[in-house]
Amino acid sequence: MDSLLYPLAGLFLPLFPLSMLFNTLFARTRQYLVRTLLLLVWPQLGLALLSLLTAPVDIQWLSALALFTSALYAYRAIAARELNQWSGYLSTSLWALLWLFVIHTGKPTPTLHLHALGFSLPLVLLTILGRNVEKQFGAVYTDLYGGLAQSMPRLSGALILTVLAVIATPLFPAFFSMTQLVFAELSVSLSSALLLLIIWLFWSWSGIRLLQGLVIGSAAGVTLSRDIRDISVPVAWGYALLLITLSTGSLLIMEIAQ
Repeated sequence: MDSLLYPLAGLFLPLFPLSMLFNTLFARTRQYLVRTLLLLVWPQLGLALLSLLTAPVDIQWLSALALFTSALYAYRAIAARELNQWSGYLSTSLWALLWLFVIHTGKPTPTLHLHALGFSLPLVLLTILGRNVEKQFGAVYTDLYGGLAQSMPRLSGALILTVLAVIATPLFPAFFSMTQLVFAELSVSLSSALLLLIIWLFWSWSGIRLLQGLVIGSAAGVTLSRDIRDISVPVAWGYALLLITLSTGSLLIMEIAQ
């Protein structure tokens, strides 16, 4: 039974090369509601499968494979030019690290499901924001139109904060999850902890490149030639409230974890 559960879990908590299936599926999915469902449910299914194991997860090479998978997709995200492709790479990189939590505890804990949710929710918000841009331009590519800060300032503000939440900046859930994981790895392997910090750096680098290509700069001709509709003020405040709730929730997760 366990021999079957491990590869299935490696599919939903993506480990290379099984991770290619999720990224192919996510890239080919055009319905943003389906993308949202994938982002929320996919890692939870992986954790549910691991909870069915009869023995604790103590296969140490899984830790190395999880770190390799996370680093690979974090690096690939640096070159990603399309928002949904970037989201797919980041989700794979984030979820792969859930294996390290499981290895430390032996089996998934209720807190770990919250960590997975903290990884996924900012990506869901990013998918919804990307849909707003897709409606007007047909796609969300960096350097294609640019200057969204001028043409869609409220959406740009929400986009910047959401990307910061995805790449684990302070006070967002992924930041506290990563901090906890780095300190846990320090007690086991200095090299693993350093690799986690490099992965974190790759996330920041790719996030900055993404925002630079979408938000910063002068509005391009394709932007100026369209009747651009920014998100409304109430919707912008709704995104702000959701992000504040995420930040507050991350503090709650840390309290539960302790």
